[in-house]
Amino acid sequence: MFRATSAFILAAALTCTAGVAVAGTQESPAAQDRAPARAGWHTAWANPPHSLAPDPLRDQSVRMISHLSQGGDALRIRVQNTLGKTPLVIDAATVAPSDGKSAALEGKPQAVRFQGRSGIVVPAGGETWSDPVSLRSAAGDDVAVSLSVSGEASAGRHDAAFRTNYLSAPGSGDRTSDAGADAYTEKVESTYLVSAVDVRNKNLKGTLVAYGSSVVDGTGSTDCGPGCTELGNNQRWTDILARRIHEELPANRQFAVANAGIIGTTSYANCPGTSPYFQGFDSLARLERDVLSLNGVNGVLFYYGTNDLAAGCDADQVISSYRETFKRLHKAGIKVYATPITPRPGYSDTANRARHAVAEFVRKGGDCSGTCDGVLDFDQVLKDPVKPNSINPAYDTGDGVHVNAAGQQALADFIGLPMVTGSARH
Repeated sequence: MFRATSAFILAAALTCTAGVAVAGTQESPAAQDRAPARAGWHTAWANPPHSLAPDPLRDQSVRMISHLSQGGDALRIRVQNTLGKTPLVIDAATVAPSDGKSAALEGKPQAVRFQGRSGIVVPAGGETWSDPVSLRSAAGDDVAVSLSVSGEASAGRHDAAFRTNYLSAPGSGDRTSDAGADAYTEKVESTYLVSAVDVRNKNLKGTLVAYGSSVVDGTGSTDCGPGCTELGNNQRWTDILARRIHEELPANRQFAVANAGIIGTTSYANCPGTSPYFQGFDSLARLERDVLSLNGVNGVLFYYGTNDLAAGCDADQVISSYRETFKRLHKAGIKVYATPITPRPGYSDTANRARHAVAEFVRKGGDCSGTCDGVLDFDQVLKDPVKPNSINPAYDTGDGVHVNAAGQQALADFIGLPMVTGSARH
């Protein structure tokens, strides 16, 4: 295994080669382009990292599948090593069309370059965005992103991808140009290293980012009944919303949708019952990384608070985190559409009183008491009409917290497109 010192020596040595660049720790779309919509770049898929894979990568390739909410005439990828303990050495990368069902490619892989070079060293705690790649895509397309990792590196990952992704065997080296699936012998249900894909499309009006915990991330969306394909079915409410936008709105009102949900997270930073595993990923702590650093963002669908109450936060703490998050988003010129906290049968009476207090704040004036731009009444969509502190049984996965594919559909169908696609920079 690399020690940190030897890894940095390797990184320094690679800067002298023609094929490898070195990423800065603050290289983000916001730094590269503060007016991404004018340049035509919009984040069309996201999967933010929040843990390290149990085993490091060792001279092998990863092939991650991204499902694009919108297409364009080019794309670029975001590679993150923000959770890594040592430099991440990428010596080759490709993108190619995918059928979303296997590691096999559906078209010729296109080489990805970083700062004009075929590889890059991303320092521990750092990230990078690739150069543009001329690969035409359409809304709903799947794209395979393949990265070859040289040496040994810890891999940041998004735990619940709700689809299958692929790793080649340790020691197998660069398999990024392999059109077939044979080299990718290991299947994982997480997303490694790749956290966002942008498309270049000057006709798009913006990107909507769904921001929250597991109810945003997609838990329950693979609970879709007998005979359906579970992993990779793209039945999260955000996926359905993206399809609605593409199918129901005219060409001059199209938006991308990016999912920035992370399971287990809270809006407030210090709820007493929050697991150490999820600390440091509250709504304010990750706002810059997971929302503000994405491209073309002009609207956020804010669905937080369910874990706050379960972890012992009170209404004042939740509301204070809402206010500060919304303030920062507005300062960046991003509109906010918030939902009251949805029901949970396991809440105590104290937690339910707090839930209703938060709902009163969110609904007041139809704009979160003057701090947001609109309300998504998801709690009304999901509540059991007989037991309003519980989820409607038709939507419940069985845990009383998450909703199945039918519930995901109901949430997506409820969203008023004229409201959320009225997003505009202040």
